[in-house]
Amino acid sequence: MTVFINGRFLTQKTSGVQRFARAIVTALDKRLAEQAATDDWIILTPEGVVEELPLQTIEQRTVGGLSGHVWEQTNLYAAARRGKLLNLCNSGPVLHPRAVTVIHDAMIFRTPENFSRKYRMAHGTLGRVLARRGRIATVSDFSKRELEATIGARDVAVVHNSSEHMAAIGKDESVIARLGLDEQPFLLFVGSPTPNKNIGRAIEAIRMMGPRAPKFVVVGAVASSVFQAGTDFARPEDEKVIFTGRLSDEEIAALYSRATALFFPSLYEGFGIPPLEAMFLGCPVLSSNIAPAREVCGDAALFFDPLRPEDMVRAVDELMQNPEGRVSMIEKGYRRAAGFSWDMSAKRLVDIIGQL
Repeated sequence: MTVFINGRFLTQKTSGVQRFARAIVTALDKRLAEQAATDDWIILTPEGVVEELPLQTIEQRTVGGLSGHVWEQTNLYAAARRGKLLNLCNSGPVLHPRAVTVIHDAMIFRTPENFSRKYRMAHGTLGRVLARRGRIATVSDFSKRELEATIGARDVAVVHNSSEHMAAIGKDESVIARLGLDEQPFLLFVGSPTPNKNIGRAIEAIRMMGPRAPKFVVVGAVASSVFQAGTDFARPEDEKVIFTGRLSDEEIAALYSRATALFFPSLYEGFGIPPLEAMFLGCPVLSSNIAPAREVCGDAALFFDPLRPEDMVRAVDELMQNPEGRVSMIEKGYRRAAGFSWDMSAKRLVDIIGQL
C-alpha cells in the first residue's frame, strides 16, 4: 500500500513544527533509500511550495488547486484516500481511515491565551476528531499525557524531536558584532515571545540583577495571526535586553555558540527544541523546571522555578560564578543531545505506519 505524506508544511515558514516535519521526511527518505523500501512513499503538496526537499526515494507530487485546511480536507483526502497517510503538523483530513497524525502539544487547551479564538476552535475540534479516527503521535511523554487528558487520545506514540539539523547550519558570526555582543557575556532566548514563554519574568530577573546582569538577547517574533498579539516587555532603560526579531538559522547558530547560556523560562511546552539545539552546539541551558524541559534536558541543565524571578537570578549567578561547573554542563549537554536522533524518530514512524 502506498504511504502518502501530508506536505502542506512545505508551503509554510519554518518554525519548530515545520522543522520537525522537514527533518523527519529527510530522515525517512535516507532510511528508505538504505533499506530498499517495498512500499511507495509520496509526499503530496499544495501549490506554492517554499522549498523543495532533496529527496531520493520519496516522490514529491503537487495535487489540487486549493490551500490550507481546505486543501487538506478535500484535495489531500482525495489523492491519499486509498493509501496510508502521515500528517506531521497537527492536522490532516478527518475522513481518512488509515492515518497517523503528529500533534505536537496541547497548548490550545492549556494556554488558550496564546491563540486566536478562531484557531482554538478549529484545531480543538480537529484534534478531537483525528484522535477518534486514526492514530495519534506526539513528541514527548509529557505531551502524550496531555493529549490523553485533553482530547481523549489513546495509544499515543512518542516520536521525539532532535537537534542534528544544527550540524548542517553554518554560523554567521557577523550577528555578534551587529548586536554589540563582542567580548560580553549574554543569555540567549530563542522562540516566539508568546505568553507561555514567560519573557516578562525573565526580564524582571535581569532587572533585579542590576549592573552585574549579562545582556539578554531575545530572538524571535510573533510571525502568524495564529497567535495573539505579543507584549512589548522592553523599557527605554532596559539596556541589557536586546529584541532582535526573526533571525536566520545561521545567525541563531552563531548566537548559540557564543552565548553564556540559553535562558529558557517557559511555563508550558510540548517538547522544547531550543534547549536541545543549545546542548548540541555546546551552549549550557538554564531552564524552568517544567516536566517537558526536565524530560529533554535530564541532568544537563540548571533548573529554576519559572514563577519566581529571584530563583532565575539564583540560577544565572550560579552559572556565571562557576566556570568549572559551566564546562561540566557543556559536556553533559553534548551527551544528552546525542541521545536524540532524527533517524530513530523516522524508524519509529515507519513502525507505527506499518501497524495501520
